[in-house]
Parts: sequence; structure tokens; C-alpha cells
Amino acid sequence: MLNSPQSGSQKARDTLRYLRAQITENCWPVGELIPKESELMAIIGVGKSTIREAVRALATLGMLQTVPGVGTYVRARTPVSTILAEFLADHDLGEILTYRRSLEIEAAQSASIRRTDEQLLALQKSYQESINSGGCSDEKCFDVFRSDSFHRLVVEASGSRLLSDLYTGVMHILSEAAKVGIIFMGANQQTVITDHRVVLKAIETRNIRDAAHGMALHVDRDLGIQADTLDFWAHTERVETFIEAGLDPDIS
Repeated sequence: MLNSPQSGSQKARDTLRYLRAQITENCWPVGELIPKESELMAIIGVGKSTIREAVRALATLGMLQTVPGVGTYVRARTPVSTILAEFLADHDLGEILTYRRSLEIEAAQSASIRRTDEQLLALQKSYQESINSGGCSDEKCFDVFRSDSFHRLVVEASGSRLLSDLYTGVMHILSEAAKVGIIFMGANQQTVITDHRVVLKAIETRNIRDAAHGMALHVDRDLGIQADTLDFWAHTERVETFIEAGLDPDIS
């Protein structure tokens, strides 16, 4: 049990600190259920209302998600910064997509250098599962909080906490836009699989150049804005560059 002062506010802070530590230290992995309310009450030594208050606070931060009748899942190891989310919300979605592109390219480059064997296995598993399922639905592709999201795994493999936090904030805004139909998947499922294969191979072989080029090509065509009049043509100046670089820009 935790040793908490009698102050209710202090108990609440201790409870929140305990739950958050369990998540950030990966004691409760992303995608898994946390202990039941009654179990947490016994472990921490506080009442039901204190537990619920802490869970609501972490849900607001995007770290937990409660599903009625099922339980509370871990959504993310780091919170979606309210300040960052509000800051990004004031910017044009096109600019946010451009910024997301920069983050993803940097993540792919860094992952090709810093990824661990365990992280590589997670990426390989995610890629294989996408093949088995025929790609990913819009809901899965946009859910940055999924522990098996290919893009999220690439970001985590970069080894940069700052990059991960910025990416989480950016994707939170894009996910919200996707829910109302503003952002859409601009690439079909086979193209997504093909692009992910290029990025995965580069990370496997620790090829920084191909990791950057492969991810740049992918993010140039995987997400779009409904208001866009741009077509996803196979032969654009950027795609021609990647053809010359020896990467596979095949768009089916």
C-alpha cells in the first residue's frame, strides 16, 4: 500500500502519481486493461471516488480509456499535452500534415540507428499482421494510441521522448479531424503495405537514407484533406526522385 497523508487532496495526487507511474514505466502495457477498481482500492489504500478521479484525469490526458462493461485500457504511455493540442488546433491542417511529415521522416532515420532488437521484432510483427488483415482500416491507421500501430512503433524506436510527445500531439489533432471526415486515407491498403515494407527493410538493415526516403514517400501519399484537389498520381516530381533512388513507389 502507498503511504499517503490524511489529506484528501494529497491522496488524490498520490493516486494519480501511482497510476501514471505504472503506465509510463510499462508495468501496465499499452492496449491492456489496468487492474479493476476494487483491486486498485486495495493496492493504493484509497476510496472508490479517489480512484475514479485519477482515472478520469488520465483519460483526459489520453493515457487511459474506459469502455463500459469491459474495463479501463491503457491508451498511451505519455499524455497528450493540452497546451500542445490547443496550440496545434489553431494551425491549418495542411501545415500540421507537413509538420507530421517532418516528424515521421526524422523518426524513421533515428529508428534505423537506434532501434533495439525487441523494437524491430515489434515492427516486423505489426507489418506481418497488416498483411494478414489486408492492410488497416481508417480507424486503425489513425489510432496513434494503438500499441501495434506501425507508425507509433517507428516513433518509439527512434528513442526520442520529445519526438514521441510531439508526434502524439500532432496525431491527436489529425485523429480528431479524421473522426469528422476532414482527414482521409489517401493511399489504398496495398500501397500502405508496400510503403511499410520499404521502411521496415531500411530499419532492419539500418539504412538511414532509405529509411528517410521511404518514409517521405509514404507520408506524401497516405493522408489527405477532403478539401484537397490534389490527385495521388504515380508520377510526380517527388515520386520520380524516389524511382531514381531505387525505392519502390508502386501505387496500385
